[in-house]
Amino acid sequence: MPKGLYNIMPLQGFPIEKGVTLDKQAIAFWFATGFMLGNDSFYEEVKWQGIKVDQPWYYKPKDCTLAECTDAFAVLFESIVNEQLNGRKALLALSGGLDSRTLAVALKRIGADVHSYSYGFEGSFDETKYGKEIAKQFGWPFDDLLIPAEYLWSKIDLAYKINNGYTEFTHPRQLAVVEGISKKGEVFILGHLGDLLFDDMGISEHSTFEQQLFDLNKKLIKNGGSELASDLWVAWQLDGNFKDAMDKRLSEMLKEININNANSRLRAFKSMHSVTRWTNTNLSFYSQFAPIELPYYDDRMCKFICEVPEQLLAGRQIQVEYIKKYSPELAAIPWQSKAPYNLFNYKKHRTFHHLPYRIKNKLKNGLREYITKKPLIQRNWEIQFLGEENDKMLRSWLFDNPKLYDLIPKEIVEKYYHQFKSEDSVYWSHAVSMLLTLSVKLKNNLTQ
Repeated sequence: MPKGLYNIMPLQGFPIEKGVTLDKQAIAFWFATGFMLGNDSFYEEVKWQGIKVDQPWYYKPKDCTLAECTDAFAVLFESIVNEQLNGRKALLALSGGLDSRTLAVALKRIGADVHSYSYGFEGSFDETKYGKEIAKQFGWPFDDLLIPAEYLWSKIDLAYKINNGYTEFTHPRQLAVVEGISKKGEVFILGHLGDLLFDDMGISEHSTFEQQLFDLNKKLIKNGGSELASDLWVAWQLDGNFKDAMDKRLSEMLKEININNANSRLRAFKSMHSVTRWTNTNLSFYSQFAPIELPYYDDRMCKFICEVPEQLLAGRQIQVEYIKKYSPELAAIPWQSKAPYNLFNYKKHRTFHHLPYRIKNKLKNGLREYITKKPLIQRNWEIQFLGEENDKMLRSWLFDNPKLYDLIPKEIVEKYYHQFKSEDSVYWSHAVSMLLTLSVKLKNNLTQ
C-alpha cells in the first residue's frame, strides 16, 4: 500500500480491543452512522490511534482551465498508478461508473498486465454489462461473477474476524468473490476515494457553518440510524439527548478544519473521518487476500485536489474529460448512472430525452418481477435479508443471542426488526444491519 494520507490502518485484520467500560455514547454514534467517530472505540479506556489531525487539506485554487487541469491530472494519475503497480499484474474491478473506468484508461496507457472482473447480485439487473464492454474494448481477460443469495451467513464469522465489527457487514459484498479472484493477479488496484475527490459536495461554497453542519448530518446519519440511536440514548440513560450530542460532536470535529470554502471543507471532513473509519475498515476485505494499491490515496493527489477550483471538480468533469481525451472508445460506453447516455452526451440524462428510456426500463423491470414473482434486487442488504432462509438466519442472530439483550433492550430489537419487516424495509435496513453487527460482536468478544 502506498505511503499517503490514509496509510494509517491495520489492513490485515483488526486487533480485539482490551477494555472494561463500554462507551455507550460512542456506540450510539456508531449505530447512527455505521462507523466510529474520531478516535472512538467500543470502550472508554481504548482510543483508536488512526486519525491524523495534521492532514494537509486546504483550498488554494490555481488559475487553470478544465483542459489544463485534465492534462495535469493525466500526468499525475498515470505516474502514481505506474509507481504503485511497479510491474505487477493488476486485479481491476470494472463497473459502469467513472472511478474504475478512469483507472482502466491509466492502466491501458502505461501498458499494464490486467485481469479484470465485475460482480452483480443474483436476481438483479445486469451489473456486469459495462465492465464486460470495457474489458472487451481493451482486450483484457474478464470474470463475470455472481454474488449468490444468502452468502452472508457462511461468511459472517470471517467478516467479523477481518474487521472486528468496526463497520456493519452488509456492504462488503466483495467478500463473496474476492478470495477466488485474488489468485488471478498480484495486486488489487482500487478506485476508492475518486468519487469523493472529483466532485463537489452539493452545497453552496458560501454556506454558513450551521448549513454545513446540517448537510454533514444528512450525509453521515443513515436512515433509521438516528431513531435507533435516540432510543438507545434513552434506554441507557445518557445525559441530554442524541441529536444535541451528535450536533455537538460533529460541530467540534468540523471546527478543526480551517477551510473557508464549504465544499472543500466537507470533502476534507469526509476524507479525514468517513474514509478513515468506514472506507479503510472495509478495505481489509481485499487486503486479507492480496496486496492493495489506491492511486487516489496518494499525498500528491490530495495536493492536486486542494489546488483545483471547486467549479472544475463539480460534476466529475476532470475524470470525464480525461476519459474522453485519452480513450474516446471507453467514453462511448454508457455511464451506468446516466444510462443510456455516455460521456459525450450524458447531459441529456433526466431531460425529456430520457423519458422514453425510463418508461421502457420501468416496464421491463415490472414484467420481469411479474414473471419471476420476485422483486428486483437493487441493494446490498436485500440479498442478505430478504427471503425465508435469510429471515431465519437474521432472526437467529437477533433473537437467539442472550448477550445482545444484556446491552440492547429486547423491545428495541423487536421494534426495529418489525418495522423493517412490516413498514419501509429500505428505511429501516440500516438499523437492522447494525443490530446484527453488534450481535455478532457481542457473541465473539465484546463484554460489559
